[in-house]
Amino acid sequence: QVHLVESGGGLVQAGDSLRLSCVASVRTFSHYTVGWFRQAPGKEREFVSAISWIGGSPYYADSVKGRFTMSRDNAKNTLYLQMNSLKLEDTAVYYCAATDYTKRLRPSMEEYDYWGQGTQVSVSS
Repeated sequence: QVHLVESGGGLVQAGDSLRLSCVASVRTFSHYTVGWFRQAPGKEREFVSAISWIGGSPYYADSVKGRFTMSRDNAKNTLYLQMNSLKLEDTAVYYCAATDYTKRLRPSMEEYDYWGQGTQVSVSS
């Protein structure tokens, strides 16, 4: 079982930056692919970014590429999402998620087994 807790959300203006964190309570954090997802009001949850358990570079949704940077610190059981140049359309509840190494290196959203409670990010003009 993996327990995930996000933090760092808030209300910012367009163009500002924000960094989200997600701490995982699990002994073998490095064995998990981790990702960020978001859900805007009235919309379905969508993929933002992820890093495979095997390492390598993060991959991103086109909508955030070049503005968001995801990283993980296995020693701290923590993943981060640095969000720069925020836009109104980035307003959403952001969730971190994890799935273990038995899944594909780029799992679909449905393959993520563990989810945090979400943190609200609101971008105003």
